[in-house]
Amino acid sequence: MSGSIIFLVFMVYTIMLFVVTWFTARKANNESFFIGNKSSPWYVVAYGMIGASLSGVTFMSVPGWVKDTQFSYMMVVFGYLIGYFIIATVLMPMYYRLNLTSIYTYLEKRFGFWSYKTGSFFFILSRVIGASFRMFLVINVLQLFVFDAWNIPFAVSVTVFIALILLYTFKGGIKTIIWTDTLQTTFMLLAVIISVILIMKELNFDFSALLTNIFDSKYSQMIDTDWHSKRHFIKQLFSGVFIAIVMTGLDQEMMQKNLSCRNIKDAQKNMFTFSIVLVFINFLFLVLGAVLLMYAEANHIQINGTSDELFPVLAIQHLGPLAGIVFLIGLISAAYPSADGALTSLTTAFSIDFMDLQKKEHLSEKSKTRIRQYVHFGFALLLLVVIVIFKSINDRAIVDKLFTVAGYTYGPLLGLYAFGLFTKLQVHDKAIPFIAVLSPLICWVLSENSKAWFNGYVFGFELLIINGMIMFSGLLAFSKWRKTI
Repeated sequence: MSGSIIFLVFMVYTIMLFVVTWFTARKANNESFFIGNKSSPWYVVAYGMIGASLSGVTFMSVPGWVKDTQFSYMMVVFGYLIGYFIIATVLMPMYYRLNLTSIYTYLEKRFGFWSYKTGSFFFILSRVIGASFRMFLVINVLQLFVFDAWNIPFAVSVTVFIALILLYTFKGGIKTIIWTDTLQTTFMLLAVIISVILIMKELNFDFSALLTNIFDSKYSQMIDTDWHSKRHFIKQLFSGVFIAIVMTGLDQEMMQKNLSCRNIKDAQKNMFTFSIVLVFINFLFLVLGAVLLMYAEANHIQINGTSDELFPVLAIQHLGPLAGIVFLIGLISAAYPSADGALTSLTTAFSIDFMDLQKKEHLSEKSKTRIRQYVHFGFALLLLVVIVIFKSINDRAIVDKLFTVAGYTYGPLLGLYAFGLFTKLQVHDKAIPFIAVLSPLICWVLSENSKAWFNGYVFGFELLIINGMIMFSGLLAFSKWRKTI
């Protein structure tokens, strides 16, 4: 594939996004930007959230995981299903009852000022690192296959990508994203389905033969019973529950879309539908991983890099131009929702939680809009800087660790919300930031030394649960009885 074709695909897709933006951003105001005027159809939100939850990392990584972890990831996905049910029945009714725009406002009502700022800060920290990491992976692929050949510096490529996202989210915000997500979900799913079909033809399989070969292969193992393994099925299941709760239910980006629905019943319909469909979509990604590995084995192709390179290497270098174009469209469609939703939610969290924009009644709508736009531009610039830093580090292992560190910051949020919802105790508010910093640090120490301290035991996703428990225990130690909201 030539760089010109790849670039053309990128530009055509981007133009389609701007067409959607033109229709959705007209007459948009701050309420449109933050909560879509609470007029988003639930089925549109549900469909679009599929693309939002499956980032560029998922698009490249999940198929590659099959090589080392088989289908064990499905146990995490089943855990997601339980977690989404808890979100729909416990968290979302509370958010709607309190009429929240930023979900971290709950922490101020429940605990106080410092709790509120701590919760929002930890979200902002996690989202800046996480979104930058996801964008870095995607832009780096485009850089390798297109922009390096044209001698365009990486910093320029990132600037263009961030500028495009800034432009189409600048006015409409969440109202625009609800609809662009549907476009991106469609192309991502088509990319996976078409890729599977193309490889089936290369292997001379029909659909029945494909499934038979997958389930008869070593790749289809779903249940790992080794307790010391990160992938033990009980660990995976419970981890999936809590990952869903913190990375959807306690995440401003994902909840902002749910809060744009007309009412709680519509929001719950969205969540139930989205969660069931997502099980099948994740299974499809694992099927793709299995057929990619079968194709590589049948053609004696060695993938020398990380498992993330399985899909891009085969699609672009071995399966022909159509497969390459399909992969790139899927990758781009996975990249945009990772970036646009993050940028909008970061702007919302900072504007509401730190700038107190909703409380400044003396300001006109025009003044509030201008402040929000400054914040939006500032976060775009911050994401740009962090992505360039990732590139300058030039060590994938270190970048992966930074991404893992960002995941640690969801543990304190889990502990805070659990304590607020399931106890009637009040915490000494000023102690909360210190507990929130200490909790992930303890988890990091445990993770680094678990083999030596716990007879070879290796922590997996369940470290998130432990993180939340440490935070909960710390809050309990600094608590006192008081009637809650």
